[in-house]
Amino acid sequence: MTAITSDFVAAPVLPKWVVPVLLLAFAYGVVPLIGSSYLFEAILLPFLALSLAGVGLNILTGYAGQVSLGSAAFMAAGAFAAYNFNLRVEGLPLIGSIFLAGIVAAAIGIVFGLPSLRLKGFYLAVSTLAAQFFVQWGLTKFSWFSNNSASGVIDAPRLSISGLALDGAVGRYLFALTIVTVLTFLAYRLVSSQTGRNFIAIRDNETAARIIGIPVLRTKLLAFAISSFVIGVAGVIWAFAYLRTVEPDGFDLDRSFQILFIIIIGGLASIRGAVF
Repeated sequence: MTAITSDFVAAPVLPKWVVPVLLLAFAYGVVPLIGSSYLFEAILLPFLALSLAGVGLNILTGYAGQVSLGSAAFMAAGAFAAYNFNLRVEGLPLIGSIFLAGIVAAAIGIVFGLPSLRLKGFYLAVSTLAAQFFVQWGLTKFSWFSNNSASGVIDAPRLSISGLALDGAVGRYLFALTIVTVLTFLAYRLVSSQTGRNFIAIRDNETAARIIGIPVLRTKLLAFAISSFVIGVAGVIWAFAYLRTVEPDGFDLDRSFQILFIIIIGGLASIRGAVF
């Protein structure tokens, strides 16, 4: 009997970076030329803001295993912090306001992440509701945060970077796209690093992670801080680039569940799932 063999040539596998680069090239080079105002203002801008919020929550819930129902609170903290930094700190550039707003959101995230040192699962999720209601109450109760506006509504400042005005629909889209691209790339690098592996180890087996020397408490708080920073910046995009005016009630519990459903449908522990 003669054995018949044939050589199979495996199809070439594209590097993982090819598809994202092509999508970015299309998003930067083609969409601004063919997109309508409706496409930018009603679809792409909210998509970008919520995608970034999903990336932030996925770091905390998908990778670190810490359930949170207070994402909208950190969006609100970021939006109102950026508004006040821009209003009250003379000469502070827009990017500086956004970065500091993320720091404020991260600090609040650490405070409300402290229960994670003792609580898990459902009980931790319930405790994060405190952030949702406390932040929303604080922004409504103290009119200083909204520059003494009777309604609590804030208006976005003029978007400008190095003298380049970004007030139009295309400018705001490119502004949001750039921030989302940079932070998503950094998030991908984070979860691929040793820190990301520490998050996963704690999610899978906290006791085993502690035995092999991972600083569990510090790593949990780090996850809350990074997640809240990203979500806070997403709140700035939501308020400054998308709505252009916002009130505390715009960051309610429904918004938190919307972000949670984004990562559940897109896939937990998947940066691409939160974006696409």
